[in-house]
Amino acid sequence: MGFNCGIVGLPNVGKSTLFNALTATIQAQAANYPFCTIEPNTGRVAVPDPRLDMIAKLGKSATIVPTFLEFVDIAGLVRGASKGEGLGNQFLGNIRATDAIIHVLRCFESGDIVHVEGSVDPIRDAETVETELMIADMDSLEKRVVAAEKKMRGNDPEAKAQLAVMQPVLEALRAGKPARTVKVAPELKAVYDGLQLLTAKPVLYVCNVEEESAANGNSQSARVAEKAKAEGAVSVVISAAIEAEVAQLTDPEERKAFLESLGLEETGLARVIRAGYGLLDLITYFTVGPKEARAWTVHTNATAPEAAGVIHTDFQRGFIAAEVIAYEDFVELGGEQGAKAAGKMRLEGRDYIVQDGDIMLFRFNV
Repeated sequence: MGFNCGIVGLPNVGKSTLFNALTATIQAQAANYPFCTIEPNTGRVAVPDPRLDMIAKLGKSATIVPTFLEFVDIAGLVRGASKGEGLGNQFLGNIRATDAIIHVLRCFESGDIVHVEGSVDPIRDAETVETELMIADMDSLEKRVVAAEKKMRGNDPEAKAQLAVMQPVLEALRAGKPARTVKVAPELKAVYDGLQLLTAKPVLYVCNVEEESAANGNSQSARVAEKAKAEGAVSVVISAAIEAEVAQLTDPEERKAFLESLGLEETGLARVIRAGYGLLDLITYFTVGPKEARAWTVHTNATAPEAAGVIHTDFQRGFIAAEVIAYEDFVELGGEQGAKAAGKMRLEGRDYIVQDGDIMLFRFNV
């Protein structure tokens, strides 16, 4: 199961610096985790989760296998991208292929780095990118609505469902609101998802600030935080320059000392990765044994058989039951045996909704 986040932004906002720091992080993880750089602009990075280390310690596991996210560095957008300006078509096509958008916004002044718009204004920059995406969505929907209306004359039920989704979304876009602001009935969700709209994707704003503001942000990042809150979105403050430096430090203690000297408890990248994971509405469950402790990714509200299917389709097909221990019980009682002895291991059936942090063992028969 692969999930990816496209890193977007105007030129010279720190987007590629952020991606390069991620890539260096991937390489730094190579000693502990399997990894891959899929293409020059795509990398897969482990999701930081201290729970996995604790589970592995209690389970005396020989290896640790985290869960991963893919990050895609997408070519910088310019005004007119929706009409093919710059690398417009490639840019829009690359975004369409991602599950979520990480929007890097420049929140720092620098005489050495020219801003494509001539001044630093992250709100304007965010609106520039979103406007291009909305125009592209409008162009796409206007053509589809015409085609669906023709089919409706023949009482086509599929066209009726499509119009029930497309028309309110098109109205929102024309009013300057992204597709994700439109509430869609549950029975029409599949139709909505099938439209593959650019502005339907969840967005994480990453505020790239100067080094001095990495811990608490600055006035520009505060503006972005307000915008994100109003949209029901999320924002994270980082300093791409600091992340690039940290990524070069291979010694964990040296890294820790460097971060502490800047008033930081963890890297901004760790926050970005976790926020991207949450943005996709994902949760983690774990399996543990002497050979390995492993994190697995499922969507929120996944059932036990669906979680089993992430390991192998046979597990889902032949699902019988799941032995489940809550993470807190597993740690408090010293691992699986302690949890069993205290009656904290539960046997759950097909309807069980997986909770974040569950330690699970599946019973199946095929």
